[in-house]
Amino acid sequence: MNADQKIAVVRKMIDAWNRRDWQLVGDLFAHDGVLHSMMIEPVRGREAIATRIEGLGAGIDSITLHIVNIGVVGDVVVIERVDEFVYNGHAGKVPVVGVLEIEDNKVKAWREYYDRAQLLGEMGVAPKPHYESAH
Repeated sequence: MNADQKIAVVRKMIDAWNRRDWQLVGDLFAHDGVLHSMMIEPVRGREAIATRIEGLGAGIDSITLHIVNIGVVGDVVVIERVDEFVYNGHAGKVPVVGVLEIEDNKVKAWREYYDRAQLLGEMGVAPKPHYESAH
């Protein structure tokens, strides 16, 4: 696949998240795909990923993944974004960098880098880190 084709798959994934189309999010992963938020254990396999996404999605009232930068570096798509959401009534925003391996129009691996404490605080499932209180 060329760079434009890989980016198109990632944009399709982002659009599915923005529309909360959890079925499509799961379907865009390869059967043996991996979703890895780097601060926790990876989720392996399309079915396990779909189950994880549907569980998370159940609490999402709205979400927009705002793309800041997107491009291909080597063989991977790198996307810098700000995720803005309402999760169980808690509005939040978190900066994220994703690195995605795309093969045969599917996500083979998606690695996410973000401040997990900030995310959980913004979601309302953990106290906000002390450095967030100044904002």
